[in-house]
Amino acid sequence: MPVPAAGASAQRQLLRDSVFVRIRDAIIDGTLEPGERLLDGDLSGWLGVSRTPIREALARLEAAGLVETKPGRYTIVSPIDPRSVADAQEVTAAMHELAVRTAVPLLTGADLAAMRSANEAFAAALTVGDVVAAIAADDAFHGVAVDRAGNGAIRAVLDQYTPVLRRVERIRFASLAGRDSVAQHARIVDLAGAGDAEGAARATRRNWLTLGLHTDA
Repeated sequence: MPVPAAGASAQRQLLRDSVFVRIRDAIIDGTLEPGERLLDGDLSGWLGVSRTPIREALARLEAAGLVETKPGRYTIVSPIDPRSVADAQEVTAAMHELAVRTAVPLLTGADLAAMRSANEAFAAALTVGDVVAAIAADDAFHGVAVDRAGNGAIRAVLDQYTPVLRRVERIRFASLAGRDSVAQHARIVDLAGAGDAEGAARATRRNWLTLGLHTDA
């Protein structure tokens, strides 16, 4: 049984994932700005890895809409394109709506308590202007329903499109408009606690369509 080979393969996968996450997060938090050139050598030196996982990460980031590449010319951080963000927002809203509709009949008291706790952490983070903590708390809030729904396809789609929205979320959560989400979250929990799967699902969709790109409900 080729245990060493399997172990090496797993380590390579972990390295690729780590490089992808670190570059993705640097794009999301603005360390790497829209339009900034991404050079394999610079990224390799920054992350302390060879160019191979860098190139693999950039290919994944291009597929996620966070990087643009012109072969033989340049690789840059994608500008925030309203059409691409709107498309990602529609898909993400639909996935979270489906997750909540599926999850509500399965939610436990502990799940609802976790959602309330996450919303309290979200509100506290917004109050002090901690955008990173606000995004983490927002993820925790919505993640309860996604986890309880247990639909791998939903999670895969969200993993693909949510990163595109992160830069817009940072702008929203840094403004007073982001505080509207606290009340929206509370409404979702109330509807879910009452067993109103359809109402909670619709409220979740509205919440995801409040990043400033849509006005419909």
